[in-house]
Amino acid sequence: MAEDHSPTPQRRIRASDKDRDDVLSVITEAVTNGRLDPEETAERQDEAISAKYIDGLMPLIDDLPEGDQLHRRFARQTGHPQKPGTPGHGSELDRHGTTELSPAAEPGSAQPLNSIAIMSGREIDVPAGTAEITSYALMGGDNIDLCAVMGPGVTIELNCYAMWAGHDVYVPPGVRIRDETVNIMAGNEIHRAARGDGSNGTLILKGFSLMAGHDVRLAKGYRAKDQGQLE
Repeated sequence: MAEDHSPTPQRRIRASDKDRDDVLSVITEAVTNGRLDPEETAERQDEAISAKYIDGLMPLIDDLPEGDQLHRRFARQTGHPQKPGTPGHGSELDRHGTTELSPAAEPGSAQPLNSIAIMSGREIDVPAGTAEITSYALMGGDNIDLCAVMGPGVTIELNCYAMWAGHDVYVPPGVRIRDETVNIMAGNEIHRAARGDGSNGTLILKGFSLMAGHDVRLAKGYRAKDQGQLE
């Protein structure tokens, strides 16, 4: 008997309150990033609140990069295809030949991370699930590796307060960097190869620097793959 290679049927699964709340959170983040106007926002919020099935929630976040991870979760539950732009669909991760960088834990499931560096520094591998990192540096700095925590749809806040100091921050491919820091006689350097398209999450830099600054670089294991790009 010939094998049946027909695609897995799509399931209609009823949406939970958490599913609807998660979609509303994605819409709110998209509004903050300037992707939706007030009319679109109100329309999507109303549809999210009234949605009975998960497949009714998916179109509300399909065109929002902030919803990549949630869309993937819904797709696994229902058997729907993954949205274009996620790993395997021509994203920056796919161009690097890297499709295994999804976080090992849901963002926010780990405790916020805090660090103090005074005339010193240490190696920090940020664990999966961390959503917020706060660092204080005086004449010192840490090496902060974000490879384990980043993933599609993940947003990480790195709050740095530095005087005559600075950190080296290492990211995997595909991470979009938003610099919202306040600097006096200071500044951050985001190396060209580290400026991703957002397919592997977003890093938001916040905090204050006085005669200081931080370097954001592509993690060492990926640099050789960025031929033709400057660090």
